[in-house]
Amino acid sequence: MDHKKMGDDIVRLVGGEENINGLVHCATRLRFDLKDSRKAERETLEKHEGIITVVESGGQFQVVIGSHVAYVYTEIMKNRDFGSDSPAAGESSGKKRSVISTIFEVISGSFSPLIPAMAGSGMLKALLTVLTLLGWMSATSDTYLILSAAGNAVFYFLPILLGITLGIKLKANPYVAGVIGAALMEPNFTGLMDKGSDVSFLGIPVVMMNYSASVFPVFISISIYALVDKFLKKIILKDLQLFLVPMLALMIMVPLSAMAFGPFGTGVGDWISSGVTWLIGVSGILSGIVLGGFMTFMVVFGLHWGFTPITIQNIGVGGDPIEAMAAAAVFAQIGVAFGIFLKAKKDKTLRTLAGSTSITGLLAGVTEPIVYGLVLRFKRVIPIVIIAGAIGGAINGHFGVKMTAYVFHNIFAIPVYTPTLIYVIAIACSFTVATVLTLFLGYESKVKGGTPEMDESVKTEEPVAVDIKKETIYSPITGKTIPLSQVNDSAFSTEAMGKGLAIEPSVGEVVAPIDGVVTSLFPTGHAIGLTSNAGTEILIHIGINTVALKGKHFNPVVKEGDSVKQGDLLIQFEREQIIEAGYEIVTPVIVTLTKNKVDVFETNQEQVQKNEVLLTLVV
Repeated sequence: MDHKKMGDDIVRLVGGEENINGLVHCATRLRFDLKDSRKAERETLEKHEGIITVVESGGQFQVVIGSHVAYVYTEIMKNRDFGSDSPAAGESSGKKRSVISTIFEVISGSFSPLIPAMAGSGMLKALLTVLTLLGWMSATSDTYLILSAAGNAVFYFLPILLGITLGIKLKANPYVAGVIGAALMEPNFTGLMDKGSDVSFLGIPVVMMNYSASVFPVFISISIYALVDKFLKKIILKDLQLFLVPMLALMIMVPLSAMAFGPFGTGVGDWISSGVTWLIGVSGILSGIVLGGFMTFMVVFGLHWGFTPITIQNIGVGGDPIEAMAAAAVFAQIGVAFGIFLKAKKDKTLRTLAGSTSITGLLAGVTEPIVYGLVLRFKRVIPIVIIAGAIGGAINGHFGVKMTAYVFHNIFAIPVYTPTLIYVIAIACSFTVATVLTLFLGYESKVKGGTPEMDESVKTEEPVAVDIKKETIYSPITGKTIPLSQVNDSAFSTEAMGKGLAIEPSVGEVVAPIDGVVTSLFPTGHAIGLTSNAGTEILIHIGINTVALKGKHFNPVVKEGDSVKQGDLLIQFEREQIIEAGYEIVTPVIVTLTKNKVDVFETNQEQVQKNEVLLTLVV
C-alpha cells in the first residue's frame, strides 16, 4: 500500500489542508479537527481502498484505517503542520459544540498521542510479570529494575507528558505546560512532603500531595494556564513575550497548582474514582453487564474517552475495575469475527477479513476493523456482541477483577489483570459465547417467511422453491460477468455498498435493468441510481475510479426523475477511450436497498447480453 498517496488522498477528501485545524492519531484512526466537516467527501472516503469507515464523534472527523495508521499519519504530516496554528477545542471556525463534546474532544486529543507509549509500557510490565512468575528473572535484579523503569516512566511522569499534549490541544505553549507538571515532581517540591503539614507559600498553607501518575490535577492546571497564557499575551508587548510570558505563567501557575488546583484535582479524581467503585460495589454484576455489553458502542460514539482519566487514576492507586469489565466487549467482538470466519466458508473475501481481524484482535487488542467492518455491517451480530460482552463483564464485575497497568486488551496482557484466573474465565466466556452464537444464529438476517439464508457466493438462476416473492433484475450491459469479490474497489468487493454482480462491458451502453425511476444521476455520468416499481434501489457504476474523468467519455441520455422501462437506453460511454485513459471498465451492478430483507441470487452465466436475467431477488 502506498501510504503517501493514501495520505494525500485523505487530506484532499477531508476538504484540503485549508480545512484542517488539527490532526492526531490513535491505534487505528486519524482524528481530524476540521473547520467545516461538510466539506469532507465522506462517501468517497469510505469507498477508498484501505479505509474501513468514517466516524464523526466528540467533535472530531475520524478516518478509521486500521493498524497501519501511523504510517499514513507520518506521510500526511511530512511538510505539513496542522498542530501549531489550530484553534483550541471548541473554537473552530464557527462550529458550535456542546460542553460534553468539547470535554471529550480535549480528553481524546490529549490522550491519543500518549496511547502508544502507555500501551507499550503496559505490555512491558505484563512481560516482566510473566518473567518473574516463571522464575526467569528476579524482581531485585538490575535488569529487572532497568526494564521496570522503562515500563513505569510514562505513568510516573504522566503530569509532564499530559501537560505537553494538553498544551498543544488547548493552544497554549506545550513546553511551559509540561514544565508546570514537572514542577510538581521536582525534588525540591517533593522534598517538602517530609515537612508534613508545615508547608506554606507566602504564608498561605500548602497541602502536599504525590502527583506522580495523576490526571485530574494537570487537566485543571493546564486548562487554567491556557487562559492565563492568552491573557498575558494580550497585555505584554510582543518584544517581551518570549521570556516574560512563560516566566509570569510559571510564577502564577506553579504556586496555584500546589495550593489549589492540585489538591482540588486530586480530590475530584478520588471522588469520581470512589463513586465508580461504590457503584460497582453496589452491583458488580450490573456494572459488568453495562460496561461489557455496551462498551463496543461507547467506543463508536467516542464516549469511552470519559473513562480514560478515571482508569489512569484507578491504576495509580492499585487497579482499575472499569477496563477489566470493558475487556469482555473486546473478546466478544473477536468471538464474533472468529464465528464469521468459521461460518463464511464460501465467501473468501469475508472469510479473509474475519480471520485477519480476529488475529489482530487477539494479538494486539485492536478491534476497530471488527466493529466497523463486521459488527456494524452485519446488524444481526449486534445482540450477540452485547450478550457475550455482558456475560464476561458480569463475571469480572462480580469478582472484582482489576487492570493493574494500562494495556490494550489482548492475550499477552492477561498477566496485568487480577485475579488472573477469573479474568481468563470471563474473557473465555465472552469469546466462546460470541463464537457459538454467531455459528448457530448466523451473521445475516434470514429470508422473510423463515427460509434460511444462503451463502452470498452461491450462484443460481432460480431461487429456492418455496412460497416467496421474486423480483428480476435484468442485465443493463453486455459483457463478461465477474463476482463482486474480484472488483478492485473495497467498497464493492466487501459488499459494503450492497449485493450484486459486476460486468466487464463489451459494448459501451447501459440500459434500464428494471421498470422504475431514475433517482440519481452523477454529474459526471459515470454512475446512475434507479428505483424499481417494487422499491428496490439499484446502482450501476461504470468503471473503477472513473469519477476522475469528470464526465469525459460519458453521455447520459436520461435525467433524474425520468420514468424508464426495462431495456430503455440510459447512458452511452466510450469504452475504448476509458481504457486508454488508464481506467478499469468493470461495472458493478448493486442492489443497495429494498423494502424487505432479500437474498440476491446471481446468474451463473459467464457472458450476458443486455436484457438477460442477471439477478433474482427473493423476498
